[in-house]
Amino acid sequence: MDAELTGTRVLVTGASGGIGSATARALASEGARVAIHFHTGRERAETLRTEVGGSSIVVGADLREEGEVEAMYADVVRSFSRLDAVVVNAGYWRSEERPLHRMTVDEWRETISADLTSAFLTCRGFLAHLADDPRESASIVLVGSTAALFGEAGHADYAAAKAGMVYGLMRSLKNEIVGLAPRGRVNSVCPGWTDTPMAVTDGESGAGFDRAMATMALRKIAEPGDVASAIVFLTSDRLAGHISGAILPVSGGMEGRLLHA
Repeated sequence: MDAELTGTRVLVTGASGGIGSATARALASEGARVAIHFHTGRERAETLRTEVGGSSIVVGADLREEGEVEAMYADVVRSFSRLDAVVVNAGYWRSEERPLHRMTVDEWRETISADLTSAFLTCRGFLAHLADDPRESASIVLVGSTAALFGEAGHADYAAAKAGMVYGLMRSLKNEIVGLAPRGRVNSVCPGWTDTPMAVTDGESGAGFDRAMATMALRKIAEPGDVASAIVFLTSDRLAGHISGAILPVSGGMEGRLLHA
């Protein structure tokens, strides 16, 4: 089905990672002009830009820093003249588990800053652009996590940040964006276990896989393209033009986390 995204200008944050790069590819395949954001993965971002071709661009920024976010938007608008949609995908996940009673304030702040403050600054920058350049429609897609829906023992900081994003932030912004773009929409996807460098599994075998799949109807790990397809759907006015404030899990029917074997 044609998503009618040809010529649509979309910023994808964290586009040098697994889900971000798959999203950039999927949007470009639909004819969108993609701004490929990176923080530390410049080489991967440049390789991706060469791969998707067209009129894509690469922009770098530490999304935790207000000034760098503002400079990023200035670069995008200078190249594209305007921006139609943002995929807020950049995020941080600590590989080791840290029960809350052993978590330091610095560890908590690091995650909240990387996952929630960065989302705030990214969304604020886009809404400020809409205020300066009003239009009928616009779209924000926030990439959350099943940790926001079910919690995540050992990663309460991450779960809290993602829950703040997909509940409080998204549901507020869906009401704010229409004051700037009457057909503007804000939605979220919440991936479960996905085959990316940030995910921690031992493949489709072993105890780790069995534990991860214990409450999932579809006994498999998602591919980044599965999440990217959902993001393309929500970005498209043609396909999702009457959907706003929705949380779309991409998690194989997950119903929670297994706590006891």
